[in-house]
Amino acid sequence: MSAPFAKGPSDPTVQPVPASVIEQVDAADTTLSNPKRAVIALGANLGNRLETLQGAIDALEDTPGVRVKGVSPVYETEPWGVAPDSQPSYFNAVVIVKTTLPPDSLLERAHAVEEAFHRVRDERWGPRTLDVDIVAYAEVVSDDPRLTLPHPRAHERAFVLAPWLDVDPEAALPGQGPVADLLDAVTRDGVAPRADLELRLPE
Repeated sequence: MSAPFAKGPSDPTVQPVPASVIEQVDAADTTLSNPKRAVIALGANLGNRLETLQGAIDALEDTPGVRVKGVSPVYETEPWGVAPDSQPSYFNAVVIVKTTLPPDSLLERAHAVEEAFHRVRDERWGPRTLDVDIVAYAEVVSDDPRLTLPHPRAHERAFVLAPWLDVDPEAALPGQGPVADLLDAVTRDGVAPRADLELRLPE
């Protein structure tokens, strides 16, 4: 059986991989040569936002059955759905992963990473230390209420589309079309690239 990663001295916030996720990885051993491609959006507007995003990327990379293959530039975004200046701005990024985990196990891991950074879900559009959202998983289209694929609002969010296009210029959102076209159709107001900030691809 795959072993959960250990907590390293440089990243004390990351929780062990849930046993159910490890079981799914072990069950998927026969398909390790055929991983699926998934797109994951990250966002944070509390605490050290850049450090949190990097910690989330490292935690995803440390997950059995997940390898981070691409990391976008950082964007700074005004919060959605709230009064102006009522919350700090977000740092947003998109990562591309290859994974042998099925979508529900990848979602479980995403939630575990959020919880490691003390994410609290007590207010819609509320401030949060970390968001980890699965935007797309291969070509899967599903209306499962627990995990709708692709993400039902990704096509209208510049803070997802812009960094995704940066990391994958040929990207397409299943059922919606090329990301470049989707980005052209939405406003980029309040969504600004931060060229002075950088997230690293795990080694």
